[in-house]
Amino acid sequence: MSTSDTRKGWMSIFLNTVERGGNALPHPASLFAIFAFLILVVSAVASWSGISAVHPGTGATIAPVNLFSIAGLHRILTNMVTNFTGFAPLGTVLVAMLGIGVMESSGLMSASLRKLVLSAPPRLLTAVLVFAGVMSNMASELGYVLLVPLAGVIFLGAGRHPIAGMAAAFAGVSGGYSANLLLGTVDPLLAGLSEEAARIVNPEYTVSAAANYYFMAASTPILTLAGVWVTERIVVPRLGPYAGAVKQEAMGGLTDLERRGLRWALVASVIFVAVILWGTVPGDGFLRDAQTGDLLRSPFMSGIVAFIFLAGIIIGGAYGFGAGTFKNDADLVSGMGKSIATLGSYLVLVFFAAQFVAFFNWSNLGLIFAVKGAGVLREAALGGAPLMIAFIILTAFINLFMGSASAKWAIMAPVFVPMFMLLGYTPELTQAAFRVGDSTTNIISPMMSYFALIVAFFEKYDPKAGIGTVIATMLPYSLLFLTIWSVMLAVWFTFGLPLGPGAGLLLQ
Repeated sequence: MSTSDTRKGWMSIFLNTVERGGNALPHPASLFAIFAFLILVVSAVASWSGISAVHPGTGATIAPVNLFSIAGLHRILTNMVTNFTGFAPLGTVLVAMLGIGVMESSGLMSASLRKLVLSAPPRLLTAVLVFAGVMSNMASELGYVLLVPLAGVIFLGAGRHPIAGMAAAFAGVSGGYSANLLLGTVDPLLAGLSEEAARIVNPEYTVSAAANYYFMAASTPILTLAGVWVTERIVVPRLGPYAGAVKQEAMGGLTDLERRGLRWALVASVIFVAVILWGTVPGDGFLRDAQTGDLLRSPFMSGIVAFIFLAGIIIGGAYGFGAGTFKNDADLVSGMGKSIATLGSYLVLVFFAAQFVAFFNWSNLGLIFAVKGAGVLREAALGGAPLMIAFIILTAFINLFMGSASAKWAIMAPVFVPMFMLLGYTPELTQAAFRVGDSTTNIISPMMSYFALIVAFFEKYDPKAGIGTVIATMLPYSLLFLTIWSVMLAVWFTFGLPLGPGAGLLLQ
């Protein structure tokens, strides 16, 4: 056996072990319920132990909140419903699926995918999916709710394993989060937090929303190639041929009615996009911020899920009536209902996941863990590229327990931005290192808001799939992305390249 074959053999054994171990755990919904109960117990133990931390931004003492108490019980009972209904991904998924359901039930998805698969070179499908995933973060949650399931359908239509397609898209969407050729909603959000933290040291310091643009734009093709390599060399061979119950749709040519439906859908798409451009391109466009004219912080970017819904209704409806699959409005509404009906298991899973996340936040354990971890890195006394790589690794580890990038940076920025400024490093560099660590372990973290949704997507094609299946499938992406991106930042630092317009590495 060659060295390469031996390496693949060990990799397969390792990933299969991870998958078996993960899937030997209870059902994901049950697992989140168990985690939620454990948080109650751990919060009580932590409270009794007297452990605490000092918030670096406010100076306030952060103490654990004992949820295993009468007060904790009251809080759990009175907030159980709102924990569920207020869970951030829930509304996004439900609203988006209403529009996607119209596209699917009308036949637009089927006809479009058949045309795509028949006309696109098969070797480019993986690269297109990873690249589209990386680019999707500029549109908030679009990649999770639309691109990942769509990738499974595309791969199945091309005669390939659908989970491999979803893995490729998920790697781009979540593992490549922050990288982009364009600025997205996360850029001004993180820059604002970095600026506030920098002003602890320098009250006049400003951080631009484009502070990391050069580095993130250069990262996009690198991560795309890395995602393609993992998919084709590790994930596809490991999964093997697909033999599940979901059948590949016939890839025959389009009928005359389907062609007419696509023409109607194209006209509707052009009109829909024209209206969006009318509202976003002019400086005073009606979809921009009414006060500042800003696009990144605008009703358009904040309402991107609403535009997914509207696009599904308008474009899917145009296809349906053009192709004859819709006869009246009742058919269109029925399509919405069918899409929601498929989310039953996801809703159950989200209920328990929402309780767990709420308990974890209430307990303050995540805050204390973040501050204590920062102290460990501070004591390491590293410098230059090694310091940034150590910070990336710490962020990647903390990300396994705190899924929200903004919440995590709100805690970590007041610790690390001032500390690294005093060592001579710019807030822009610290922010770039944070974004690398924050992105690369999203795809293996059950704490990531959309992880439960990805598990549900995998279960569609493999009923035995669970948390272990997702983690084992995505772990090679996570490790390679973390390694390549860290090395890339170290090289960037070594050559003294600017991270973005006017954003250097060292303070003058």
